[in-house]
Amino acid sequence: MKASCSSLGSGFALVLLILLVGSLNLSIRQVVEARDLVTPKEQGKTEVDPTQSPSFDDQKKGIPQSLFTWIKMAKGYEVEWDSFGRKGWYTQDPRLKPVDPTTTFTPDTPTIYIVFEVAPLEDPGQFSVQWFKEEEGGRLSDAPLGKDTLEVPGHERYGFLEVKRSGDKWPVGKYLAKIFITPLGQQPFHAANQVGMMRFTIAETPPTSGSPMPR
Repeated sequence: MKASCSSLGSGFALVLLILLVGSLNLSIRQVVEARDLVTPKEQGKTEVDPTQSPSFDDQKKGIPQSLFTWIKMAKGYEVEWDSFGRKGWYTQDPRLKPVDPTTTFTPDTPTIYIVFEVAPLEDPGQFSVQWFKEEEGGRLSDAPLGKDTLEVPGHERYGFLEVKRSGDKWPVGKYLAKIFITPLGQQPFHAANQVGMMRFTIAETPPTSGSPMPR
């Protein structure tokens, strides 16, 4: 009888040991898996390949582009209502219109304007642009040729970005502008904040006519 009880006790202890080892293995595996889930991944490059971002070049009337009701490149802009300029629009929402909308400019163009309308913003936001020279095969220049950022107050609808030449003249060729939208205080040129892109061309011969202005 004692031998039987001893065998029973040994068997029970073996079962407990097996269950304990199994439970321990499961806990270790869960911890490892949890660590894998939260392991931070570094983003070595904050740019997005142009083919992965929507193009604002071909717009259809009445179809918004991201947050934009419309967005146009132009040689200038008009302000319908009085305002204090880009910084501190403390009057009523100024209505902007692009002047001579086009995507082809001459080398002596000092500034290319990206004029846009958005749905009224509930909170202030940042609208930004970086532009690059397109090399053969569609490869972009390693670094942006320039950048611009505009802070748009809440409940505003209109704004513009300035794409300025860096030298006396623009080099002839094709260019790509990346458009970003971010809340105030965020890194404006991170890949996650890119909402689209626009292409433009610098040519010796000016275009014969521009695209119609949005209504």
